[in-house]
Amino acid sequence: MLSRIAESLFWIGRYVERADGTARIVDVLRLQDLEDSRLHVESASHMVLTQIMGLEVGDEPVGYRDVAERLVLDRDHPSSIVGSIWAARENARRARETLSTELWEAINMSWHQWVALGSTRVTARHLSWVRERAALIGGIAASTMSHDEAWDYFTLGRSLERADMTARLVATGALPREGESAWSTVLQSCGAHQAYLRTNRGLVEDDRAAAFLVLDRRFPRSIVFALTEAEASLARLAPTADRIGFSDEAVRQLGRIRTSLEYRSFVDVLEEMPAHMDSVQSAINEASDAIARRYFQTGTAPAWTEELA
Repeated sequence: MLSRIAESLFWIGRYVERADGTARIVDVLRLQDLEDSRLHVESASHMVLTQIMGLEVGDEPVGYRDVAERLVLDRDHPSSIVGSIWAARENARRARETLSTELWEAINMSWHQWVALGSTRVTARHLSWVRERAALIGGIAASTMSHDEAWDYFTLGRSLERADMTARLVATGALPREGESAWSTVLQSCGAHQAYLRTNRGLVEDDRAAAFLVLDRRFPRSIVFALTEAEASLARLAPTADRIGFSDEAVRQLGRIRTSLEYRSFVDVLEEMPAHMDSVQSAINEASDAIARRYFQTGTAPAWTEELA
């Protein structure tokens, strides 16, 4: 497979997942804006922008509208929803000959429908639509793409982005909210609230919620599940014959951080949760760089030039 096609498939997976995760976070904040006091919404908005998304915020107070402007409507920012949808479409256009017709139409239509929705004010309709489109694109990809190299690159990108987003949310502990467990908000942001309640019989406890989002092997948005899926994709792309260690740096980084979580006492993980989540994000960044060096075109693309006289 051409490196440019592989790279496009990888980033389609990442950008679609990024739009979905960002929509979940902003929607939880929107509900807080309706229900909680102004002070708590400002604190939550500041946490979303700085601690979760890693953006710089000045000294002025920020609220839901500021978050919506930067994380939903800012086309120039790759972490915003509109930026992610546009970037996913551009990458799909580059890999058009590899994508199924249904998948291309789903991604392309998502962009045009977003424009038709209008983007002067972010409403519940915008955010629920983004989640629905992300689920649709993922389902069409799973059912219309051959599960070969193309699928592995798509899945690899999606899994890394999902693990990174969950780590960012878990690291914050929670968004502040009155009269409710802080972890309920984190579970809702990850789309894990109902799955957690079903698994733990309706009891929300901080330790159990953190363990569910980090270590559960059956919930698809947990960090361990996503890292395991990413490792499986890498193993299919380049089966290893190494007798000692791992020559693939991406596999080594993901395996190291996954085992450090899975085989460590969760009490130890819980005591230093922000530090461990920072390690997860660092490992994902290093793995992404290693994947780019090994599989994607890193130099300047060749171009035709006029023959000199």
